[in-house]
Amino acid sequence: MNGFLAFFIRMFVAISASVGVWLASIIGYDQTYLLSSGIAVAGGAAAYTATGLLQKQRFLSEHHLSRREYKYIRKNLDEAKPKIYRLQKAMFSVRDLPSLKQRADLVRVVRKIQSLTQKEPRRFYQAEQFYFSHLDSAVELTEKYMFLSSQPRKSKELTQSLVETKRTLDELIDQIEKDLYQVLSNDIDDLHYEIDVAKYSIKSQNDSQSIKKAGDINERK
Repeated sequence: MNGFLAFFIRMFVAISASVGVWLASIIGYDQTYLLSSGIAVAGGAAAYTATGLLQKQRFLSEHHLSRREYKYIRKNLDEAKPKIYRLQKAMFSVRDLPSLKQRADLVRVVRKIQSLTQKEPRRFYQAEQFYFSHLDSAVELTEKYMFLSSQPRKSKELTQSLVETKRTLDELIDQIEKDLYQVLSNDIDDLHYEIDVAKYSIKSQNDSQSIKKAGDINERK
């Protein structure tokens, strides 16, 4: 569920509960205004917390995750955020116009992987290589490339290092694109299955119509 929508639902339930408790305290139990207000605030807070717990439990059930698994995944996703920020900053600090599109595509793919695993945490298990290896390598190589390319004078050794770093970074970009395909692998398999089912259904329908037409022609004869 969208984070803002989930928060809105919690607030709506909390406010509704507070109003109900306040009215019940004032009218039903003849409590003072101040005491009723305190009880209403406590009731609203309890309703907000309970709704949040129910939402979280429903989210975990939908994605077939235990609390321990979700905590582990959430920890790794949170640790990836500053790395992605560093990658974006380094990528767009490199003054190399020919590679701008490639760098923009890398950032787009990285953000897509992060977005997919945030919305559906179970996908994290299909992106472990990305989070535990490829993302760190991309950040380190990009920052190294940015640092080397910013030097005012480039010796032969420095130029060679730039070429090697860029070549390795290009290979890593290809690997990160494969990471995205891995994250989407189940969806791709499901799509192929649905295509096969649709093709079979169309073929069966066409065969049935052909048989029916042949039968009609025989009857006319």
